[in-house]
Amino acid sequence: MAEEIAAAAPIDSGQSERKVILASSLGTIFEWYDFYLYGLLATIISAQFFSGVNETTGFIFALAAFAAGFAVRPFGALVFGRIGDLVGRKNTFLVTMGLMGLSTFLVGVLPSYASIGTAAPVMLVALRLLQGLALGGEYGGAATYVAEHAPEGKRGLFTSFIQTTATLGLFAALLVVISTRSALGEEAFAAWGWRLPFLISIVLLGVSLWIRMQLEESPVFKQMKEEGTTSKAPLTEAFGRWANLKWVIVALFGAVAGQAVVWYSGQFYALFFLEKTLKVDGATANILIAIALALGTPFFILFGWLSDRIGRKPIILAGCALAALTYFPAFQLLTSAANPAMAKAQETAAVTVTADPGSCAFQFDPVGKNKFESTGCDIAKSALAKAGVSYTSVTRPRRTGEATEIWVGRRALIAPEPWQLAEEDRAGSAEAFRKELAAATAAAGYPAKADPEAMNKPLVVAVLFYLVLLVTMVYGPIAALLVELFPSRIRYTAMSLPYHIGNGWFGGFLPTTAFAMVAATGNIYYGLWYPVVVAVITVIVGLLFLPETFRRPIHQ
Repeated sequence: MAEEIAAAAPIDSGQSERKVILASSLGTIFEWYDFYLYGLLATIISAQFFSGVNETTGFIFALAAFAAGFAVRPFGALVFGRIGDLVGRKNTFLVTMGLMGLSTFLVGVLPSYASIGTAAPVMLVALRLLQGLALGGEYGGAATYVAEHAPEGKRGLFTSFIQTTATLGLFAALLVVISTRSALGEEAFAAWGWRLPFLISIVLLGVSLWIRMQLEESPVFKQMKEEGTTSKAPLTEAFGRWANLKWVIVALFGAVAGQAVVWYSGQFYALFFLEKTLKVDGATANILIAIALALGTPFFILFGWLSDRIGRKPIILAGCALAALTYFPAFQLLTSAANPAMAKAQETAAVTVTADPGSCAFQFDPVGKNKFESTGCDIAKSALAKAGVSYTSVTRPRRTGEATEIWVGRRALIAPEPWQLAEEDRAGSAEAFRKELAAATAAAGYPAKADPEAMNKPLVVAVLFYLVLLVTMVYGPIAALLVELFPSRIRYTAMSLPYHIGNGWFGGFLPTTAFAMVAATGNIYYGLWYPVVVAVITVIVGLLFLPETFRRPIHQ
């Protein structure tokens, strides 16, 4: 659909623009609040529901369960997008909201692994899947609904309010988590208080449903209904015809994939990086992220408004390009500001593990059976990963009887090889080595936790704000771009699929993938290659194939 669509006058819906934006946005904020609570509490959920495996695997499992909700979002887009194009925008996102709110409430009453064993994580994942299906149908409906009410020349501005909802929902979840943590204390919050933010979502569900029920159907959809021009088979029309399918593919790789990895790197991965890698306590990490989000959120509106004047494409691709160019120095600066002792230790006492690569396992065990104690390399890397110490692997050919060497600065340690020891001596030898390694890294300046007094909090906030600013660049104009790419008869379906493949798969799997890459290599920055490569692909595809859409009328 590269050619311009013939102009058509906007349709008067009879509803005030403010009411449309407010009602749509508030409902979507509450849905994002529900969805992102899990991400904020990943560390605690790891302990509650995945305590049957080692710590590193448990955390990656928790992130994988977080990602499970994203995995099914494209399927929710297909199911609810089709319903939205067949029966209407309003009723569809009432259904998605009910599913989301109920699933979130049930997470709050779910028994832990200690209570019911493996059934707990299974039920948790099932609820995450329901949330993902619901969110897959929510976003396209809200964005389409608002865009179809917007006057010509203001779609970027109007839909940018919907774009703020993901961050505002995250911000609301942060505030609830922070206040609950502060009121109960860390011990009570970790034991049972983490359930409260999930439980109060039932109240938000009631408010959200009441707000959404005040709205009327989209004027564009009502006109199509009256004229009998709605699609009879939106899935076939959107994805079975090359004229529409090619724009789904271009939208995915030329805009949404890059937008997604920038969004999740700038907000969720940054939070996980602070808490898990840099050892910043959870409450402080949440507060710092919340401040950055509060400072950055108005820029969604700014870039949405700007896209009505200079176009969607240059802003989105500029954000992706900046992310690709600056992520490594930005996260290195974040390390220096949040945990200066760790940054200094990395510079002055770099850690290397020298071993035959064949003796080193990938430090992730999906079934929880591997304790990583079968070789000296495994023992050393497992201990370093658990301590959050970045290291470099040095390979060498296997030499019979030659042990794994760990250098902490200029100090060398030799890891025990269990196969050389009597069975009764293996566990004690491994534990003695772990204590020796912990003492060596501590002596070299590697901290067990970030020191709040040494932390440069203004600089941390500045780096986080920059990361959020990139998020606002890529995310502010994206809804308007997607709405304008597709005709109204298949808009809900066609725009929802690339959005949720991009954000559900490319973005949603980012924390899991990135931390698995870190676990595999030992380099705490290695996971950044994932968003950098995807952002570069989006810049290239977008420059070559993505059309500019901001002057297209959509009331047709």
